[in-house]
Amino acid sequence: MEQKNEKDEDYGYQLFPDRHNETSKRSALGTSLFTFKHKCQVMLRIALDTSPYAKLLLEAMKHSGCAAYLDRHFSCEDCDGIVSGGFDATSSQIVLCQNNIHQQAHMNRVVTHELIHAFDHCRAHVDWFNNFKHLACSEIRAANLSGDCSFGNEISRFKFGIKQHHQECVRERALRSILAVRNVSREDAEKAVDSVFNSCFNDHEPFGRIPHNNADAGHAYKEFKNRDRYYSNI
Repeated sequence: MEQKNEKDEDYGYQLFPDRHNETSKRSALGTSLFTFKHKCQVMLRIALDTSPYAKLLLEAMKHSGCAAYLDRHFSCEDCDGIVSGGFDATSSQIVLCQNNIHQQAHMNRVVTHELIHAFDHCRAHVDWFNNFKHLACSEIRAANLSGDCSFGNEISRFKFGIKQHHQECVRERALRSILAVRNVSREDAEKAVDSVFNSCFNDHEPFGRIPHNNADAGHAYKEFKNRDRYYSNI
């Protein structure tokens, strides 16, 4: 795979103009109850408090020694393009695109997707910037386990009915995520995804299964908590 000069590779930061740009940050006085930021923060708190996907991931990260805190590890910001969120590995912070997330269900999926990246960052010590396969693996896992490719979401995209549709959805969404944040060709991205797809698609931690809906995620969350109690009693 062709190596990019570091100065030519911004690792997707152009999509998140508020990152490391103090002049673009709004003052507290300019934030009202009706701004995107306030709505984003409210929806974020609801997601963390009520989504079984998010609750399981937060518990798993805490169990792994990487507890996530609302004020430290989540940031609502304006983003460019149609990106909904991102994980900034340099600051261990999840970015939520307040100008592109307008519904609670969407917020829940984005929070879950980015928490999977945060969990991988904690558990697997992912080399996001130098190992392309590491990035591909985490994107596969996030697309597979976050609900991005649920039946309902795919119906809303008018995509359904083909054999192994879930796998194809995961592959395509992983590719889209990689191409959004890396200056590489689709061919190179496909090679990276293909090289790790089977192992990463079958890695279901911390859920222990592919959670296709909230009920599945809720059962996985209960099992995770019971598993923790089981091991503590051995």
